[in-house]
Amino acid sequence: MHAFANPRRFLAIAMPVTPWCFWSGVALVLLGSAAGLFVAPADYLQGDSFRIIYIHVPTAWLGMGGWTGLTLAAIMQLVWRHPLAGVAGRAVAVPGAVFTALCLATGSIWGRPTWGTWWEWDGRMTSMLLLLFLYVGYIALARSSADRGDGGGVSRVTAIYALIGALNLPIIHYSVVWWNSLHQGSSISITGRSSIDSSMLWPLGLTVLGFSLWFAAIVLLRMRAILAENRIEARLRRMSRG
Repeated sequence: MHAFANPRRFLAIAMPVTPWCFWSGVALVLLGSAAGLFVAPADYLQGDSFRIIYIHVPTAWLGMGGWTGLTLAAIMQLVWRHPLAGVAGRAVAVPGAVFTALCLATGSIWGRPTWGTWWEWDGRMTSMLLLLFLYVGYIALARSSADRGDGGGVSRVTAIYALIGALNLPIIHYSVVWWNSLHQGSSISITGRSSIDSSMLWPLGLTVLGFSLWFAAIVLLRMRAILAENRIEARLRRMSRG
């Protein structure tokens, strides 16, 4: 873990990996979306409206996955004091918030023809909205940390906030079990069993993987930008002292 603590060592790996993740992700998203639109059959109940699943499910997965990343970064910062953990947290927060917002938007678009309403205050939708608010709070705290000059990372308070926010993740996951909900239950179990027909499922696998690679590329780009900004600020401080 600490093998990548040196920014130069991290950048030596991140720079060639970033474009590979980005363009592979774009290709998979385009391929999966095209297959979902033109190859997969229409759902026997929802018709063509179900096809938004190829965007909605990956964004939901990455909204929750982003906060999982924040939690891991917070643990690494608080327990092992990893120097890049706070930088990683800052890098994950914005794309995590964007994908959470996209999840809510696509869910509302899907819900209108399916449920007859744009929004319902059920457990799954409300807990996802809470996740978006948690992201906004984290971004504000992280920006405050950066303004105070915390080495490009985040403060301990921000890291603790990420850990507290992680309590919302199991609520999101089990909300459709704990409360009566318009939202359908999980279509894919941990064991790999799926209630989705294979002809509809394989394009979803492509978009989930593609968006995940794209998300990783965005995070790496943001980490590189934060580290570059840190170097510039350090150089300016040295010049001002000279």
